[in-house]
Amino acid sequence: MDHRKKALLLGDYTHPDWHPLQGVDAEISRIFHDTMTVQCSENRNMLLQENITGFDVCISYMDDWKGKVSPQQTAGLLSYVSNGGGLVIIHNGISLQNRYELKQMIGAKFLHHPAYAPLEFTVTAESHPVTEGISNFTMEEEPYQFEFGSFAETKILLEYQSEEGPKPAVWAHRYGVGRIVYLMPGHHVPSFAHETYRKLLLQAGKWAARYV
Repeated sequence: MDHRKKALLLGDYTHPDWHPLQGVDAEISRIFHDTMTVQCSENRNMLLQENITGFDVCISYMDDWKGKVSPQQTAGLLSYVSNGGGLVIIHNGISLQNRYELKQMIGAKFLHHPAYAPLEFTVTAESHPVTEGISNFTMEEEPYQFEFGSFAETKILLEYQSEEGPKPAVWAHRYGVGRIVYLMPGHHVPSFAHETYRKLLLQAGKWAARYV
């Protein structure tokens, strides 16, 4: 019997705006292989309450900047997380922000990004389970920049260095009795080959799914 927890990975195979799930799905499945099974889908109806409740964590790699998530799907995800589900959002997965209710739950919104470049990442919360044992690292990535709301009690776990100074790269907070982590890196398949980032993503998933 398989005692691993269950993760739902949502992204876009058919019509991604910029970030296809192909290839990324295999990397994420490998990262979580020992701790969770990963079901990959582009079907937004998996967010409906009757479908999402069977999973321990939902991973958003949705590349849906035009905002196709329906009110019913939005309600399903909000209910799922507030009642104890985990939500891990990777890079473009923050496109969920097109629903204002989800933007509030995430705690921030994407604004823009300068060009893809080598970035220096610095751990700002060493004691958090997501960043435990993670050292500062460098990787090439799209440097997303965000505006934070004033409602979520978000803890910044990782920053990257920009020309204007440090910018948030990873954050985490609770929503109801659920847990949310956002990870800025994850632009394309090579991002997931970075060993430190793989460890960071694994620990984010385990925290969100209540392994720790």
